Amino acid sequence: IINNYMEGTQGAARDKASPSGLHFRDSKRKVDYVLAYHYRRRLARHEPGAASPEPRHRSASVALVSNGGTGKGHAEPQQQQDDGQNALREWPGLPGLEVLELSPLDALEEERRLQREEYERNLLEAGLEIEKDPENKSQGLSFVRIHAPWQVLSREAELLKIKMPTKKMYEITEEKGILKTLNEIWCKFTEPLQPQVPQQENTKMKTLSYPFSREKIYLYNIKDKDTFFDNATRSRIVREILKRTSTKARNSMGIGTLIANNVYDAAYPLHDGEYEGQNDDMNERKLLYQEWARYGVFYKFQPIDLIRKYFGEKIGLYFAWLGLYTEFLIPSSVVGIIVFLYGCITIESDIPSREMCDQRNAFTMCPLCDKFCDYWNLSSACATARASHLFDNPATVFFSIFMALWATMFLEQWKRLQMRLSYFWDLTGLEEEEEHPRPEYENKLLQKKLKNKNITTENSNENEKEKLTWSDRMPGYAANFGLILFMIMLTFSAVFGVIVYRITTAAALSFSTNETSRSNVRVTVTATAVIINLVVVLILDEIYGAVAKWLTEIEIPKTEKTFEERLILKAFLLKFVNSYASIFYVAFFKGRFVGRPGRYVYMFEGYRMEECAPGGCLMELCIQLSIIMLGKQLIQNNLFEIGIPKLKKLFRKLRDERTVLKEMDTNQSKDPQQWDLDYILEPFTGLTPEYMEMIIQFGFVTLFVASFPLAPVFALLNNIIEVRLDAKKFVTELRRPDTVREKDIGIWYNILSVIGKLSVIINAFVIAVTSDFIPRLMYQYAYSQDGTMHGFINHTLSYFNVSQLKAGTQPENSLFAQEVSFCRFKDYREPPWSPHQYELSKQYWAVLSARLAFVILFQNLVMFLSVLVDWMIPDIPKDISEQIKKEKTVLVDFFLKEEHEKLKLIESFIARDKRKRRSGTKSKRTRAASFSQCHRSPKGSFTSFSSQHTVV
Repeated sequence: IINNYMEGTQGAARDKASPSGLHFRDSKRKVDYVLAYHYRRRLARHEPGAASPEPRHRSASVALVSNGGTGKGHAEPQQQQDDGQNALREWPGLPGLEVLELSPLDALEEERRLQREEYERNLLEAGLEIEKDPENKSQGLSFVRIHAPWQVLSREAELLKIKMPTKKMYEITEEKGILKTLNEIWCKFTEPLQPQVPQQENTKMKTLSYPFSREKIYLYNIKDKDTFFDNATRSRIVREILKRTSTKARNSMGIGTLIANNVYDAAYPLHDGEYEGQNDDMNERKLLYQEWARYGVFYKFQPIDLIRKYFGEKIGLYFAWLGLYTEFLIPSSVVGIIVFLYGCITIESDIPSREMCDQRNAFTMCPLCDKFCDYWNLSSACATARASHLFDNPATVFFSIFMALWATMFLEQWKRLQMRLSYFWDLTGLEEEEEHPRPEYENKLLQKKLKNKNITTENSNENEKEKLTWSDRMPGYAANFGLILFMIMLTFSAVFGVIVYRITTAAALSFSTNETSRSNVRVTVTATAVIINLVVVLILDEIYGAVAKWLTEIEIPKTEKTFEERLILKAFLLKFVNSYASIFYVAFFKGRFVGRPGRYVYMFEGYRMEECAPGGCLMELCIQLSIIMLGKQLIQNNLFEIGIPKLKKLFRKLRDERTVLKEMDTNQSKDPQQWDLDYILEPFTGLTPEYMEMIIQFGFVTLFVASFPLAPVFALLNNIIEVRLDAKKFVTELRRPDTVREKDIGIWYNILSVIGKLSVIINAFVIAVTSDFIPRLMYQYAYSQDGTMHGFINHTLSYFNVSQLKAGTQPENSLFAQEVSFCRFKDYREPPWSPHQYELSKQYWAVLSARLAFVILFQNLVMFLSVLVDWMIPDIPKDISEQIKKEKTVLVDFFLKEEHEKLKLIESFIARDKRKRRSGTKSKRTRAASFSQCHRSPKGSFTSFSSQHTVV
């Protein structure tokens, strides 16, 4: 069935359209899918001087020519084009029309039109029903609306093995004892936080689901064929048909190839109406907006079942994962705040920072730069030392162990939730669906076939089995390797550039005559360098996202799943290096290659390598981590996510309005239909960006949490907004995505697991190498006279004889009143009066051994505890494993019962048939009497026969 409305009838048709815009113009058949395309009409012109017919009649006639062949049988595209031109020449009643030679642009448009006609004929042959808009303007936007009738839905549901609810319901075994009591208390306590969405009437019962089968249609609970398959399932079925329907023109395989070749602009399922407005009709989209996609309901739980029903399992799993991750951030945030408060409370009792701030100690430090920098007192760095204690204290070690176990528990809990959702969403036993090849893969394969001169029509079946080999993909692999290496080196170069900026700016400010500039060198340099670093990270992030996509495309993966996995790995590698390179530098490399007074390491023969602050590099690491994390969350995750889609939507709307104004149609209704509204929305491009930003955040929360205990707090605040931001984007700003059935989050789980294990090693090195935890521990228990921290600062500072400074590096115009003989610097080295002056002391090697021992001990302890937690928490909840076994038993019993009833029915038919045969021989003699009785009272006799036949 194809509905083509001419211009003359279009106004009436629009008036009859359903108010919701979700049905065909008969207001009965649902619109399950929409194809959109732009067209141009340049088929004919009028002869000069000829009387021009009315514009309306002319456009109707041309529409008839273009759409007249849609109901015909198969014809080659060239033949169709010739027939169309002949029809145009011979068409009566079109005075002044003649066939023109088509320009290249018009020829391309004509080819696309023929491809659309052939594709739509093939869709009709597949059983779909189509309704089209008339092409009654010289150019414009047109829509093809598709409806799948019951025969197609039932056939495809059987092919795709879609699980549908049967008539059988069984009871879910509830938890007993204290767990049941705790669960009831929790439900009562969280009742105000539950979203107001329709729930299952009886939560103790579950409907038994089974893959759809037309032979066993009596098993299913079919109350209404129009509503048995929900909108998401219907659109999924239509999408599968669109993917596998091909056209002979240019060997296009499916809708993906046609969109790639600009034959169609877009293909999408419709949203369930508007999400706001005066319309009182409630739909699932409006319900999701009111109870989920508004910032005003940030405190409520997510309606995960409704999200899954509307958007599909893949998107449902993403929001379930995001919700669990956000919930798990609550305890880690509380512990992080406690650790931070512990640092605040104990800051006054910290002996090393008190010694550093005590001006009576008068530790005269060596100059920070050559010639222009003076000697300085360590007490001037008092503020830095006190701030470092907030993050560098014994509680940090406990917090690092806690976060490592937290990551393990989070992953284990996710596996359990995933299994629970799989059971309730009927994803258990879900088989891998055969994926259709990507359009780019098919085009590359077609080019390979065309290059092969041995291709003939006889061996065409063999060519279908042909596929791309390693040699075909080798250029793509080589480009991938080279460009990824180049991008990583670019990131390192950016970090090196920021280092050069810090060194040169520090030197320049040291030469300044302004006292304020000289006194705030470190603060100025650190703040500006971190901001520059953030800007570079944000710019490179956007570049790397585009580069990763391009690199994956030139690899030519066969299926969408393979494409997505390879894209994820490349994008994650590049963005991971980009986000953490500068943080790794501050944590493990800054201040390690400075040298010592008299033998400093120089860059560009004049600039000394930068040192850590007197309180250590941990404070700088905290500043670097916090600014990059907060900057990425605020600018990239929120402003970019809100702003860019809105700008794209505005641009697309303005472009379409400009086209419409050029060709104003007076008959067209002013009220846009749902397919018009959805076309303006941004197309859905996948979940990779959503997962990526959360995985990078997970790295910030776990990898360097020893230096920034408040990271989980800021992540929690961001995620509370992020959940509603993503929800609003999916409900209001994106076209409705195609539903995809997935039973897990795929490769993202493996990446999370790797980050969790890597965090143990990195935090061990941060505590051992970057912080002063190990030197303090060693001093207190190995070198302190009274077992306290008194004298720790003096113990960590080495002496240097200022007379041994190189010529030209001594401070000019020193303001120190007394003559300085020795200055101090932070390192474990022998004093000038030692026979092995300035060599690394025994304390250095003792502390280094203690650092390495701590790394090994910490890593093995945390890994053991993680494995223990993993072993103690089963992947599948006990009640779910029992329910899965019970479901299998119920399914077998249900089938046996149905087959038994079917057998009894057949036996009753056979027995009744035998009785009829026996009674038939006896009634032969009385047949004449029976017919006379029937003649006398036909009404009663025929009524009896009819009722008996109906029972059978």
